[in-house]
Amino acid sequence: MITPVSTLLKEALQEKIDQKTKPPGSLGKLEQIALQAGLIQETLQPELRKPAIIVFAGDHGIAAEGLVNPFPQAVTAQMVYNFLNGGAAINVFCRHQQLDLKIIDAGVNHLFPSHPQLRDRKIAMGTANYLHQPAMSLDQCRLALAAGGEEVLALHEQGCNIIGFGEMGIGNTSAAALLMSFFTGSPIDQCIGAGTGSNAQQLEQKKAVLRKVQVFHPNPNSPIQALATFGGFEIAMICGAIIKAAELKMMIVIDGFIVSAALLAAAAIHPEVTGYCVFAHCSDEKGHQAMLKHLNVSPLLQLDMRLGEGTGAALAIPLIQQSVAFLNNMASFNSAQVSNRTL
Repeated sequence: MITPVSTLLKEALQEKIDQKTKPPGSLGKLEQIALQAGLIQETLQPELRKPAIIVFAGDHGIAAEGLVNPFPQAVTAQMVYNFLNGGAAINVFCRHQQLDLKIIDAGVNHLFPSHPQLRDRKIAMGTANYLHQPAMSLDQCRLALAAGGEEVLALHEQGCNIIGFGEMGIGNTSAAALLMSFFTGSPIDQCIGAGTGSNAQQLEQKKAVLRKVQVFHPNPNSPIQALATFGGFEIAMICGAIIKAAELKMMIVIDGFIVSAALLAAAAIHPEVTGYCVFAHCSDEKGHQAMLKHLNVSPLLQLDMRLGEGTGAALAIPLIQQSVAFLNNMASFNSAQVSNRTL
């Protein structure tokens, strides 16, 4: 069960923020994050413990035909090996910020050897091609939702209370665009961007293919049915992970376009989840700004990034930590004996 974020301490938290030795509102979004952290944790002294990023990887049936992706499907597995070898951007950022990093095989079209840093939650060897049938069955979708939740629960039981999510999956910007169109009502062409390196001709082909997909699947009858029809195993697991994290009253750091698509599904199932979310950045991928506008939220960062992997979330977590630090450690006008004169 997900409960809405409590507002009982809102006045007390705002008073504490306003009494810090600074002009009111002068720390901008950091003040909003501090307030949100206190409300989520229902305390005037919130604490962020064992921050973590989970990267879910999965393959997409549509990508095997090369119709929507300039890079071959095999790149998904190759990048998972890169994660395990510590060579990707998300590895660098997590090491530098001392963030725990977990890699999950949600459904990559490859059999990985056992590795201490890889969790095998493979639903299947990639999704089906949604040009011809739903990407996954409802049972597969429910398994993926549950698996994502279980991964979050395991980290929570180890003390984690702030978590971000990343993804890897060649073709997943197409799945995210289809989900965005379904959940926001936006025309599909307004949801489709270049993804990872498409040129103009490839982009036009991508649009034509996804229009055909929508014609073939005109009316998914529920949020879960839409997720099963258009999604990827990694997107479904992120959706389940977001839902579980909100149930556990964790702070959830939302990354870019793909993770936000998973959030659209999660919010359609449980609208209360958005109160637990901090939006890390606005991706340079077309459609993400419209997604954020649909959710009526403002991101922390604008860095023109569109890498994925949870990189935006990893960069935002230190800012969230600083927000909580000023709330807990900055002097008040009274304690510092500084005059609080309002002009």
